[in-house]
Amino acid sequence: MTWPLFCLNPLPFSLFFGVLIMAFNQPATFDELWTDERVKGYLLCQPPAGESADFNALYNAYKHMRSTDFERFLAFFLAEGRDIHALNSNGQSLLTLVKSHPTSGAFVELLSR
Repeated sequence: MTWPLFCLNPLPFSLFFGVLIMAFNQPATFDELWTDERVKGYLLCQPPAGESADFNALYNAYKHMRSTDFERFLAFFLAEGRDIHALNSNGQSLLTLVKSHPTSGAFVELLSR
């Protein structure tokens, strides 16, 4: 039996489809309020082994925040004296990665200041 490419761990179909159904039943949340405490929480992200703590914090914030919240995060990040030009284990900065994403214009602008 061959499994679909998107199914990395073959699960029984009832469980597999049960997981899918659960994901579709979760309500979408839009215009959620991001408090300063929540934004600052991303400064505490622990990096995986061999990864820069500054890059890891920037990357996680980029993945989870809207550009307006990311702008606030950057203010807190820089106020702590952290490195906005930090590199990942492949030698790339967040700005380099973000530039390759088609809808990241606002983030590129923020990181280029």
